[in-house]
Amino acid sequence: MSKKKNSRFELQKLKDEGKPAVWITAYDYWTAAFAEEAGMDMILVGDSLGMCIYGYSGTVPVTMDQCIYHSEGVRRGAPNTFIIGDMPFLSYQVSVEDAVRNAGRFHKEAGVDAIKLEGGLRVCPQIRAIADGGMLVMGHIGLTPQSSGQLGGFKAQGRTAETAMELIEDAREIQKAGAFALLVEAVPPEVGKIIRDDLSIPVYSIGAGIDVDGQLMICSDVLGIFQAFTPKFVKKYENLGKKTVDAFTAYAADVRERKFPEDSHTYKMVEGEMPKLEKMLKG
Repeated sequence: MSKKKNSRFELQKLKDEGKPAVWITAYDYWTAAFAEEAGMDMILVGDSLGMCIYGYSGTVPVTMDQCIYHSEGVRRGAPNTFIIGDMPFLSYQVSVEDAVRNAGRFHKEAGVDAIKLEGGLRVCPQIRAIADGGMLVMGHIGLTPQSSGQLGGFKAQGRTAETAMELIEDAREIQKAGAFALLVEAVPPEVGKIIRDDLSIPVYSIGAGIDVDGQLMICSDVLGIFQAFTPKFVKKYENLGKKTVDAFTAYAADVRERKFPEDSHTYKMVEGEMPKLEKMLKG
């Protein structure tokens, strides 16, 4: 029997009851199906697909079409899970109208339950407009990869009293603008806890400590597939990268040594048909 899909109200209830939500990124049908089977509360189709799927050096090159294409596959793989589409670079920064239109594309074309966008006070008009359009919006502050150039690279944020206070104020404004939840990335756990305690909406962490309303991880990090770098906040639960290379290496060796395919991997002709074929070949 399929599980009941979460709504914003179930997610809010988890916060109110002090129960952490667990979610993960997914970029394709099969990963989403496995995530749903594992009981994830949410799945994010993150713009991290730029690095994890396409091999880009960052998230900036990712397009709306790419995000929607992958979101469609994830929705098919996890029809009963709360799916969040990640708004890519320049899909919402240029204008409020662009933001509403592109958020709508996620819903119309990929059937997501919500969208996520990066930024603090400067994107609150977009958050308000999307929410007023009847769509759920999740905020994202701290380390925001799309603006990593302004932040000096992929670095932890909010490590001084002044910068922590800026994040807290951003979080408050995002809630006022109508976001249903907030993701906080790569900040000290003390700051993550303050924001969680300060806001009435769920506050989730990716590298923001344990005292929040739930945790997000990148699927490629959890599985040990992404090899380019490993953020401090990542815990690898498997090493599928090495296992994949080992499997490919074993396969290649079997082929080169003519150990594969074996008889058990081949199809048999219908009994008595081979003599007929040999006769036909002889003319």
